[in-house]
Amino acid sequence: MCYSARNMSWSRIVLAILASGVLSSLTDWLFMGDWLYKRYDRNPEIWRYPAGTGENKAILWSSVLPFLTCGVFVLVCSGLHLYSYRGTFKLALAVWLIGPVPSTIVNTLWMKVSAPIAASFAFGWLAKLILAAFAVVLILR
Repeated sequence: MCYSARNMSWSRIVLAILASGVLSSLTDWLFMGDWLYKRYDRNPEIWRYPAGTGENKAILWSSVLPFLTCGVFVLVCSGLHLYSYRGTFKLALAVWLIGPVPSTIVNTLWMKVSAPIAASFAFGWLAKLILAAFAVVLILR
């Protein structure tokens, strides 16, 4: 059964945003595990915080911003009446190909970011969007 955003329970929308936001904020930990973290030290001059000092603010923002991504994705799916796996996954893939993939590739061309790190960034974005798609289907449908 499909509902419009107007008729959709806002509590379910908030639940979908929170669930996908919490899970997706953890994807960077998955995609930036120890084996990739060691590759970061190859070009230490690219890091804003040398030796990890003073990075608490960046960690906080990196943990909070996935909620924005998931929130907008959930609201767009609701507004477009996309509640199926096929529809939400197609939108997730389209958003991924429109934004994070080209941006990651261009950044990698201009900055000293290794291919495995770039791939990890890109697939981390795809994981966030897929988690948001799952939340839409499982919670809002």
